[in-house]
Amino acid sequence: MEDEDVMKNSIGSKRWAIAEGYIPTSSHGPEPEMTSHETACLLNTSGEDAHVQITIYFADRDPVGPYAITVSAKRTNHVRFNDLKDPAPIPRGIDYASVIESDIPIVVQHTRLDSRQNANALLSTIAYSESE
Repeated sequence: MEDEDVMKNSIGSKRWAIAEGYIPTSSHGPEPEMTSHETACLLNTSGEDAHVQITIYFADRDPVGPYAITVSAKRTNHVRFNDLKDPAPIPRGIDYASVIESDIPIVVQHTRLDSRQNANALLSTIAYSESE
């Protein structure tokens, strides 16, 4: 019955992809607010914690990960890719993609702040989710 309740109160999917990733090498403005960054905004509407793993893919090297993240029940967690360190920091100035997998359905939104110049750029989009 508990699994039924988790699924009933959950929205989203268990597997997501963000095909576009890039952390600029420089920033303009006060830190940490205006530091150029990539973020995965993770939403867990269920009554149980979501255990999430992020794997990073590159054009010229093997994938890195998984990075382990917990999204508490009925909470959101905005994960800056700049802050991911274990198993390795994500390199700046290099294109990458990510796959985000969770043990229960979550929603994933991708956001980038590019503050390399005075006129900042912000982009945001819902990640691609695989059908259950």
